[in-house]
Amino acid sequence: MSRVLVVDDEPGLRRALSINLSARGWDVTVAADGAAALEAAASTHPDVVLLDLGLPDLDGLEVLAGIRGWSRVPIVVLTARTSSADAVDALDAGADDYVTKPFAMDVLLARLRAAVRRGEVAGTGPGEVLEVGDLRIDLARRAVTRGGEPVKLTPTEWHLLQVLVTNAGRLVTQTRLLQEVWGPAYGRETNYLRVYVGQLRRKLEEVPGAPVHLITEPGMGYRFEL
Repeated sequence: MSRVLVVDDEPGLRRALSINLSARGWDVTVAADGAAALEAAASTHPDVVLLDLGLPDLDGLEVLAGIRGWSRVPIVVLTARTSSADAVDALDAGADDYVTKPFAMDVLLARLRAAVRRGEVAGTGPGEVLEVGDLRIDLARRAVTRGGEPVKLTPTEWHLLQVLVTNAGRLVTQTRLLQEVWGPAYGRETNYLRVYVGQLRRKLEEVPGAPVHLITEPGMGYRFEL
């Protein structure tokens, strides 16, 4: 049974989420504000956190940063804010995914299940091998094979893939990718990302025009999907 911490200041929504998630086999803890959320996260060690950004005492981003200070638990942001800038801020602060209100319960459940699965592989480190589909990515040897055949990557292609793979399943923002691959002076050169992700798709995806692993989130960033 997966444990979820639901953080929302709306009593009706909090109750509805608790009932629906419990009925589907989740172990649910609820918190109505930021302080209670931080305390519950530390005491219950949930498998995933569903975090509303609009809290009465602390901004949701402060709560997110507080949890990220000691834990890599997957965090799905729940927000009524529809601006993509707010979602990017949350993702840059360490959120794994976001859902906007109003939402369909089946969509939310799918996002939570995916976040828990990503949490199980979040420890992928520099000495590990990731196998997904016909791809085998050896992070220690900096080697990639597809269908058993070696794939030759340029240093920049490899660095970009490495960042995405070590954050498998998480949306990595354009700014973060540019700064990690090209350096801290970069942040607006999104055309670089389009070119290099396109090159990676041609080398790694069965159908580059319909990728299943190197996924674009328009205007926000990219994710490596398992």
